[in-house]
Amino acid sequence: MSDQSITRESITLLVDQFYSEVRSDPLLQPIFAKVIGDNWTPHLERMVDFWSTVMLGTREFQGNVYGKHMALAGIEPEYFSRWLALFEKTVDALFDDRDATEFITVAHRIAASLQIGFFGSVATSQR
Repeated sequence: MSDQSITRESITLLVDQFYSEVRSDPLLQPIFAKVIGDNWTPHLERMVDFWSTVMLGTREFQGNVYGKHMALAGIEPEYFSRWLALFEKTVDALFDDRDATEFITVAHRIAASLQIGFFGSVATSQR
């Protein structure tokens, strides 16, 4: 746990560290590689914009998160559990309990929405 406050800079650190974990994860890496390949810079920048919009209200992100993800093929319930576990680990290492909980609550809501879209129900537990 850290004293890191939620700023664009701390969100950039979160995104960089989290997706570094994703890129080395044996379950998630192939899914991301299929869609992103080696062109990570635009995705990372977009994720910083997304989380800045969600957590700071910056309105930098424009897009359809749900529609973009629903277009992906081959998504399995265990991908959500792994994604959430890696995200929680990264957030817990960077932010105090209050801010970490805020990030994680949002991540679980997003995951739940996407899981309902893919599978008709939520397969991962809420923190």
